[in-house]
Amino acid sequence: MINYNGEILSSEANLSNSNRSFLYGDGVFETLKIVNNKILFLEDHYFRLMASMRIVRMQIPNNFTLEYIEQQILNTAIANDCNKSARVRFTVFRNDGGYYLPESRAVSYLIQVSSLEIARYSFINAYYEVDLYKDFFISKQLLSTIKTTSKMINITGSIFAKENNLQNCLFLNNDKNVVEALNGNLFMLMGNQLITPSIEEGCLNGVMRKQILKLAKQIENVEVVEGVISPFDLQKADELFITNVIVGIQPITKYRKKEYKTDLSKILLDSLNSLI
Repeated sequence: MINYNGEILSSEANLSNSNRSFLYGDGVFETLKIVNNKILFLEDHYFRLMASMRIVRMQIPNNFTLEYIEQQILNTAIANDCNKSARVRFTVFRNDGGYYLPESRAVSYLIQVSSLEIARYSFINAYYEVDLYKDFFISKQLLSTIKTTSKMINITGSIFAKENNLQNCLFLNNDKNVVEALNGNLFMLMGNQLITPSIEEGCLNGVMRKQILKLAKQIENVEVVEGVISPFDLQKADELFITNVIVGIQPITKYRKKEYKTDLSKILLDSLNSLI
């Protein structure tokens, strides 16, 4: 069951071959998590979605209130009998018409929901190796900080990771600094400093990134820094981990010949679960 513009449908929406998200990647989206009939960090997702639509000059419908979007998501989860624990994708795309220049800035939306087996965030104590993906680079620009339906670099990076038996890859920006992972933001612990790339570096303005920054600032003797991470820093780090709303915190155990601890990851994960 899906939700297309407020209507629950029993099959996939019949999108036309002129759909602008398909033709030009003219869309933005949010990935959300439901736990016990509650959407986690809903306000953060909502405000990022509104900001994303403004950045790409979409017309925001008058009914796109936080309460409306919350109800539409929960209705879709209930229709799929997975409101206890679920993954949600809320996609907004500009309506059909035009070429690069759209005929209208009006939008439609599509909500897809799938069940998750585990509601709480779990510590994944497993081998997790990453390496740099250097075929393409992330631009240091505002578009890089939002979730658009143009994700070719994430797709090709995922294929590269699979071809090389890696669990993930790390992206570089045009200055050859480390920006983020295929599916989330990157954090690095070096001594007592917890460092994550700043938004100005071109990383996604992640919802889970925001939560982890808040939680880390409450830990004694940990200095939180939003700055620059070079590839050379990775070799000197004590811990590396990836964050996103679905997994929470994913520790990295190996980068090339370097292996990492997971102590801070466990502490932050416990704090994160206390929020939900």
